Amino acid sequence: MYNMSTSSTSQGHPQRWLILGVICLAQLTVLLDNTVLNVAIPSLTKELGAETSDIQWMINAYSLVQSGLLLSAGSAADRYGRKKMLIAGLALFGIGSLVAGLAGSTAQLIAARAGMGVGGALLLTTTLAVAMQIFTPEEQPKAIGIWAAVNALGFAIGPLLGGFMLNHFWWGAIFLINLPVVALGLVAVVALVPESKNPRGDRPDLLGALLSTIGMASLVFAIISGPEHGWTSGRVLGTAAVAVLVLGGFAYWESRIPYPMLDLHFFRDRRFTGAVTGAVLITFGMGGALFLLTQHLQFVLGYGPLEAGLRTAPLALTVVVLNFSGLSAKWAGRLGTPVSIALGMVLMSAGLVSIALLDSGGYAGTLLGLLLIGGGCAVANPAMAHAIMSAIPPEKAGVGAGLNGTLAEFGNGLGVAVLGAVLSSRVPRVGLAAGLEAGQLVGACAVLLGGLLAAALLRRAERADSEVVVA
Repeated sequence: MYNMSTSSTSQGHPQRWLILGVICLAQLTVLLDNTVLNVAIPSLTKELGAETSDIQWMINAYSLVQSGLLLSAGSAADRYGRKKMLIAGLALFGIGSLVAGLAGSTAQLIAARAGMGVGGALLLTTTLAVAMQIFTPEEQPKAIGIWAAVNALGFAIGPLLGGFMLNHFWWGAIFLINLPVVALGLVAVVALVPESKNPRGDRPDLLGALLSTIGMASLVFAIISGPEHGWTSGRVLGTAAVAVLVLGGFAYWESRIPYPMLDLHFFRDRRFTGAVTGAVLITFGMGGALFLLTQHLQFVLGYGPLEAGLRTAPLALTVVVLNFSGLSAKWAGRLGTPVSIALGMVLMSAGLVSIALLDSGGYAGTLLGLLLIGGGCAVANPAMAHAIMSAIPPEKAGVGAGLNGTLAEFGNGLGVAVLGAVLSSRVPRVGLAAGLEAGQLVGACAVLLGGLLAAALLRRAERADSEVVVA
């Protein structure tokens, strides 16, 4: 087993960069599946006879299970071993992909997608946790930057890969293509990734895991159901009430037991609170705005699905170039975390405004906006993730990664729901273009607010820490 304290030495793990490549491969597999299914919807509707409700559950079964299990998966990784959970996640994801690719009915595909969600939760939490263990504190920002760049890469190539596969093979191929990647990932993880876990081995918080899973799944379900069924419908209000009650019970339980899955004392740390606040608002604004962007490219600028996918690529490519080259980590090191987050989110906000207001001449305004958003993401997202992870003890890295993923799921889902509602409210009265513009501007305000608020809280935390050191 790799000694966790090694990550604090001057060298880190001797094979850390190769290991990072392995865990990024595992991460990419999950991220591709988040986006690739959308392009297969027409084929699924035709070949499986899927109705609208079936399609919604094919998409939502995965996201609901994954978002509900992120905290529990991170806690399990800390207790039982991150390498073990990474292997389990890859295996479950591979089995789910096989069943999905060979599914003969919508029910089988929905069940397979739920199983893939379990594997995805384990993978998303353990990859970031492992990265935090094997790198020195000085190298962690660059490593997290590369990890974040893989997220952007999955966003960019998912629709393109899905379109290519559907043009040459049947719909099941979009799932079966995961199998060779999973097999390669399993071999590499077994051979290269070191085992690490919480040396104290706290007792498992089974009730906390149950409450967090039910509460988060209910909350995400209420958010994604709102636009379709109405925010005041019985389904949405009832599910939201369950989420509030269960999550309230979770918070009470975690504050009372000696071995909590999520230590609520973390929220007393201004660094942690600032990063959490910024993470929710950044994913709220960006998740909703990028949801509107695909419609903007197709319905306002008139591009087809493949053309629209290609024209979103500059955003992801900018993130990939800046993070893989180490430029964003270098800038963040010079500017400091608060300024990096503020600068990144100002750039992202400006990009959203550019897309909303400068598209009259065609794609040029959108391209400028995508480049600004990409540059902002490259600087702000790794700084935000590092701020969250560094505010949590190393032995709780899995829980920290789970919380980071949970915040992203929550903010993204809320952004799509709220900005989608802004679009719906504007379309009947003033038209689609105006509705998309309004949604993008709301997203820009949320991102800007998140950046300034997170930077202010983090700056206060740094000043407080420096005063303690001086004293």
